[in-house]
Parts: sequence; C-alpha cells; structure tokens
Amino acid sequence: MYNREFFQTKLGQAALASITAMTAFVALSTQVQITPAYAATAAYQQVEIA
Repeated sequence: MYNREFFQTKLGQAALASITAMTAFVALSTQVQITPAYAATAAYQQVEIA
C-alpha cells in the first residue's frame, strides 16, 4: 500500500503519528470501565423553548 519512502515524508510521519495515537486510544479505552454520563443520571428540569 505505502512504501518506506512515503513514511519518510512529513505527510507519512503525520500518518504514522495518527495511526499510533488511534491505536493507543483504542488500547486504553478498552481497559477503562465505562460509567454512565453524569448528565444521564442526574435529575434535571426540562425547559421548553418557544
């Protein structure tokens, strides 16, 4: 798909950084226990906008 010459360019390095960041995010997010959002569990007053 891409050769080594592409990854030596600035665009290629940015692509590698993006891939690394996405991989790290997925790896870390799968380890986090997801809790419901505060807004979803908090009682609030609903206001109708006319």
